[in-house]
Amino acid sequence: MASWSSDTPCSCDCFVSVPPASAIPAVIFAKNSEPTAGRGAGGGVCTGRHSCPGSRSRWCTYSEVEQVSRTHAVILSRPSWLWGAEMGANEHGVCIGNEAVWTKEPVGEGEALLGMDLLRLALERSSSALEALRVITDLLARYGQGGSCREDPTPFCYHNTFLLADRTEAWVLETAGRLWAAQRIQEGARNISNQLSVGTDISAEHADLRTHALAQDWWDGQSTFDFAQVFSLTQQPVRMEAAKARFRAGQQLLQQCHPHRSWAASSRPLWKGRARCMPEHHGAGVGTGPQCNPFAPLSLVLGGQLGLCLNKVCYFPVR
Repeated sequence: MASWSSDTPCSCDCFVSVPPASAIPAVIFAKNSEPTAGRGAGGGVCTGRHSCPGSRSRWCTYSEVEQVSRTHAVILSRPSWLWGAEMGANEHGVCIGNEAVWTKEPVGEGEALLGMDLLRLALERSSSALEALRVITDLLARYGQGGSCREDPTPFCYHNTFLLADRTEAWVLETAGRLWAAQRIQEGARNISNQLSVGTDISAEHADLRTHALAQDWWDGQSTFDFAQVFSLTQQPVRMEAAKARFRAGQQLLQQCHPHRSWAASSRPLWKGRARCMPEHHGAGVGTGPQCNPFAPLSLVLGGQLGLCLNKVCYFPVR
């Protein structure tokens, strides 16, 4: 049974622009999160390190995973109470953001890896977006995902979608329990919100994805396989219904910017443009309510260099 909140609808949004959609020769990555009252925001830089002899584990928010011999330096934007992160980048220019989704697969309320733990682990262990995708899917296969994603007595559990980018390309990775599908973006722009969006254009997938869908009678085995259509709930939670408007607004913004007007090289115009599509869960206008975050993180990956703006580190106000 899926678990979600009945509170005022809100959502997150991630964007990526890969040349030639960007006005500059850079991959542009951005995320807007959903700060709520009482939810402290944290961040920081974690240096890369070699594991000490005999070190065999890494504690995450709730659970323990096997440690690797070398981790990369990362900068993170995260709720202060957990180990993982909502968005971050590493020393190799890999950027990742995550979104909450609910699917036909049951959500695990037991303590396991949060999507935000998977995000941080992938940044610590990868040097490209594709490698980060493989880290996440391997960890899903070994440990699964689950656990409450907020510091409240009432459990709030979900599955995750991820937007991963490096200096040359991006990937959308969407999960349903331990199952997953991914889409590669080599040029143009892409956005994700709190809903499944990988349809028939699947670049990689879990080996048992279609077999499982067929066994559950979610897919007839004959029609074109559409991951979002097959795995999305027939009756969506309020949060995911609200995210549809935000997702469409994001698509429209990207269409307006490309090809006639590429994403601006200046971060301030980019911020103003992105902000227009953030508050669509209430229907119109630039949001100013407690669920809307006008200060969102931005990354620019240019050649071997990474320019990064994160919550609580650097702000570009919307005016």
